[in-house]
Amino acid sequence: MLRKTIILLLFFTLMACGPGKKRRTYSKGRTVTVEGSTTDTSPKRKSKKEGRKNAKADAIVSTAITYSGTRYKYGGTTKRGMDCSGLVYVSLKENEIMFPRTSYQMALEGQKIRVNSVEKGDLLFFKTSKRGKRINHVGLVVDVDGNDIKFIHATTSRGVLVSSLREGYWNSAFVKAMRIL
Repeated sequence: MLRKTIILLLFFTLMACGPGKKRRTYSKGRTVTVEGSTTDTSPKRKSKKEGRKNAKADAIVSTAITYSGTRYKYGGTTKRGMDCSGLVYVSLKENEIMFPRTSYQMALEGQKIRVNSVEKGDLLFFKTSKRGKRINHVGLVVDVDGNDIKFIHATTSRGVLVSSLREGYWNSAFVKAMRIL
């Protein structure tokens, strides 16, 4: 029984959100780029719906940021420990949005968008396992500055932190972006 428990714990540790090892990114030719949009200087009015969406995205991101520095814990949803899907799940739940708990189930929700259309509050999905065939990592977009997309997520090695999609590892593991608001 003890042996089976140890094997299961080892299995879950290996399949957890985030990278287990650093991946060489210079051997891959795939890159994701985001073009900045041109700025229109004419005054525009935001619709009430768009204003509510932006306020909701700000609230969700603010909730997620409060978990920065939290250590990684597989299946965790508290400040004592958090995994990637737990971070997104809790951030949405605290803002009255019910959503699936696991990253691969989250990836089935919302509207798929192009990476150059990503906005604050959108979700980014990744495959971080060489052998795995399904999505196993999720991040929440916290800022888009031209072609730099910043997202908050939980990694096995560094816990909850903000990363950039421009980083080689995350760029090569990126699968898709989804809009949920």
